Amino acid sequence: MLNRLLLVKAWLLLIVFAKALSINFPADAQVIQRNPQQPESFQERMRRQQDEGTQQTQEQLKETWLRLQLQQPQLQQQLRIQQQEFTQQRQELRRQQQLRLQQQEFTRQRQEFTRQQQLRIQQQQFRQDQQIRQQQELRLEQQRRQQELRQEK
Repeated sequence: MLNRLLLVKAWLLLIVFAKALSINFPADAQVIQRNPQQPESFQERMRRQQDEGTQQTQEQLKETWLRLQLQQPQLQQQLRIQQQEFTQQRQELRRQQQLRLQQQEFTRQRQEFTRQQQLRIQQQQFRQDQQIRQQQELRLEQQRRQQELRQEK
């Protein structure tokens, strides 16, 4: 943005200088220098007009320069504001990304916790099933012994 501003200033100055040169060196002035037969008063009048034109051009150049100098702080302020807004937007984007990452991590931890819970439940059920089998086997064994004892009697 600052480079663009400098480029605009340079173009404006170039245009103003080109205008000044065209006023200072009109086609009539070249004719005056080639044709010395014209009266001296005409040449003096042309020089005076050229001087006035040069002075006007210089004043316009000064006004343009001052206007640009006055606008420069405003443009710099606008640039600073835009940079601050961009920085704030970038920070907000980072914050949102961090929030997303935190949410993903939370979801992952919740899923891991649920998986661990399910694993514990499965292990507990397996142990219970084992105990039940062992108890059934013991009962069956007891029943068999009792039956054998009865048969022996």
